[in-house]
Amino acid sequence: MSHTILLPRFLEVGKNARQKIPHILKSLGCNKPLIITDQMMVKLGYIADIQKILKHENIEADFFDQTIPEPTSSSIEAGVQFIQAHQYDSIIAVGGGSPIDSAKAIGILGRYGGKIRDYKFPRQVNEQGLPIIAVPTTAGTGSEATKFTIITDDESNEKMLCVGAGFMPIAAIVDYELTLSLPARTTADTGIDALTHAIEAYTSKKANLYSDTQALEAMRLIGPNLKKVYFDPNDEAAREALMLGATLAGVAFNNASVALVHGMSRPIGAFFHVPHGLSNAMLLPMIIEYSIPAEPEKYANCAKAMGAAQQNDSIESANAKLIEALKDINTSLQVPTLEAFGADKQYFDEVVNTMAEQALASGSPSNNPRLPTKEEIVKLYQQLWS
Repeated sequence: MSHTILLPRFLEVGKNARQKIPHILKSLGCNKPLIITDQMMVKLGYIADIQKILKHENIEADFFDQTIPEPTSSSIEAGVQFIQAHQYDSIIAVGGGSPIDSAKAIGILGRYGGKIRDYKFPRQVNEQGLPIIAVPTTAGTGSEATKFTIITDDESNEKMLCVGAGFMPIAAIVDYELTLSLPARTTADTGIDALTHAIEAYTSKKANLYSDTQALEAMRLIGPNLKKVYFDPNDEAAREALMLGATLAGVAFNNASVALVHGMSRPIGAFFHVPHGLSNAMLLPMIIEYSIPAEPEKYANCAKAMGAAQQNDSIESANAKLIEALKDINTSLQVPTLEAFGADKQYFDEVVNTMAEQALASGSPSNNPRLPTKEEIVKLYQQLWS
């Protein structure tokens, strides 16, 4: 059986990779880029740094810094209007997953118009929007190497998954120097998000030899380095490993899909405004424990790749160590329960059935090794309080 593999056209990896941005723009015949980012990236000086690199090659770049942490249809609309008013020919997306996700949606709507809900899954968006150079500043979402974007519909509160080759950035700039100033909480949440991508891609029903290879290598890079970077933010070797691991995890799930953790994670974000990586982290140990009986050998391989188990451990022993390691990561990285995060129990009880329905409707749970019913998803959600 053959598999279609989709990747960015350019992948620049390593310290100072951002210096290549002007050359990529020129190779695309673009000379009027818009930098799409958030206000924190402006404050940290990253945008001025990129503008300076561009100016050195005689390229002037404006920036739009009104993206928000969990992009919505209205936050996207503001970016689309900005693009259309000034006729930009390309986008440089700088930041975590949210500015990159925002840029993907803005790139399509900026060229073709309409509302973002017109483009939601199951529609396959293969039209080419404005070319995007994605510059991640977190080691986490992998959005720089995926054909997905997730935007919340303001009217229905639904986190809409949008899919297609049209959302794949033309170039990904994987420069770990841009992660050195990350706050510890963001390092933790995005790092666990990347680990979730790798584990879910490897155990997905859509997995293939290519995605498995990327996913296992991502786990080898992320597993031993996640806690290191959390406790020592200036460990450059660990930062570099984590950054490349996050991109490889993105490549893996882009070509194999995510599964139940992501399906259940999105409604938690939509209803309780929990950052995406953090809601993944809350769910990960519990969902893996639920799923292991359906694919014990693959989960044992995850434990060994992460360094949680030895190569000669039995499948049972490796899986027990995997659950232990995931729980330990959550404890060390101070991942709260949903209750400790501050969610309201009464509201949770009112919306939990809707959350389960939205999780199933996203399609991701159907890739999980063990297929849950709606009732099982509700029960799993209820465990988030303990």
